[in-house]
Amino acid sequence: MVREKYRKAVFIVAYKKQGEGFEYLLLKRKLHWNGWEFPKGAIEFLETKRRAVLRELFEETGLKPVGKIKKFNYSGKYNYGKVLKDRLNFKGQTFTLYAVEIKKGQIKLDKKEHSGHKWASFSQALKLLKWPNQRKSLKMVNSFIVDGKV
Repeated sequence: MVREKYRKAVFIVAYKKQGEGFEYLLLKRKLHWNGWEFPKGAIEFLETKRRAVLRELFEETGLKPVGKIKKFNYSGKYNYGKVLKDRLNFKGQTFTLYAVEIKKGQIKLDKKEHSGHKWASFSQALKLLKWPNQRKSLKMVNSFIVDGKV
């Protein structure tokens, strides 16, 4: 089987104000690979990217954003590196970056995809994130909110 298509998705950097700084919500991935990531997920048929942000954030954390959803001029794609049984027709995923402010609340994880969560400072999150596109996303959002453009 030739897998040439990319699954369309959103990356969601969720953050909250903590004292004089900010903390970022990281989820511990257990489906397809192990490691820390932001909430993310596929855009469903006929769904807008902004609607996908709201849906995926709620499905993966049980939380809703406070205020506006910020779209960044950053997108990319990556290959899965292996055949995924639930994504047989896809060789990888494209993504568009979004950021949302959330209040610290009770996280309700999707236990099928994630085994835990963590609130992390910028420097902690940067160390925990494995993939270059994740670290670039974090740096872009951090620069945006620290510069007071939220």
